[in-house]
Amino acid sequence: MEPASGSQFELRRGGQRLVVVEVGAGLREYEVDGQPILDGFGIDQFADGGRGQPLLPWPNRLADGRYDFGGQQLQLPITETSRNNAIHGLTRWLNWTVADRAEDGIRLAHMLHPQPGYPFVLALEVEYALTRGGLSVTTSAHNRGRHALPFGAGQHPYFTVGTTLVDDAILHVPSERRLLLDPDRRLPTGETASSRGTDVDFSKPRAIGRTVVDECYCGLERDAEGRIWATVASPKRKLTIWADHHYQYLQVFTGDTLAPERRRRGLAIEPMTCPPDAFNSKVDLIMLEPDERRMLQWGVDLTVL
Repeated sequence: MEPASGSQFELRRGGQRLVVVEVGAGLREYEVDGQPILDGFGIDQFADGGRGQPLLPWPNRLADGRYDFGGQQLQLPITETSRNNAIHGLTRWLNWTVADRAEDGIRLAHMLHPQPGYPFVLALEVEYALTRGGLSVTTSAHNRGRHALPFGAGQHPYFTVGTTLVDDAILHVPSERRLLLDPDRRLPTGETASSRGTDVDFSKPRAIGRTVVDECYCGLERDAEGRIWATVASPKRKLTIWADHHYQYLQVFTGDTLAPERRRRGLAIEPMTCPPDAFNSKVDLIMLEPDERRMLQWGVDLTVL
């Protein structure tokens, strides 16, 4: 029987084991010494809730699937029908091909050809590499067409630190600002707000508890290497999710709107280069000129407590 997510590619290094899938070039499993790091999905399942998927060529939501670019009004398919948005890009359900493979790494590629709503030629690659300290993910974009194109990137992993629910996990997001999002469509209002002192303030490490989190944090602190980061921890383990200078936002989601059996089982920490609806607002949107390439990185550092 063919797996629901296509061919399965298992990577190993030391006690680390990672499973990457053909469909969407996503992450299905990640474990260390037999303990899960991702709240993934089974081989007979597909990636529900965006689970582990790269979000290309835009992350998050695009209002009405409509935007103006290069003097054209463009219309993309509505893929979040309940809110009338186009969501999480165009490559999540496409087959990717293996460009290179080793025991502890793999590079998958996809050529995104012109289509209604995105009439551009974009060569994409996603490379996963297991390192001594964890996981490194490199996303590459190359404009192979004759015209400039809009581009953004993100990824949608759900993490676990061995707690039954995320309630008992300790979260640290070093930011005191978040985008204000419309409560119905989850689109930016154009304003930011302080999270200091609110129930979604994780600028200091604390337990998530029963807090419902579906926030886009901005103005994040950067470490000495210029990376944004967040940590999630328990007495069993600690994960640091980091992203390079291209990434400006972290969407954090406790999964309360997922299917009942999935709710609050894993914590989505989604690095994003741009905010929701960036094709319209143009905020932090990457404009790739013809033949221009861009390479971005995020990853997971593992610390066993």
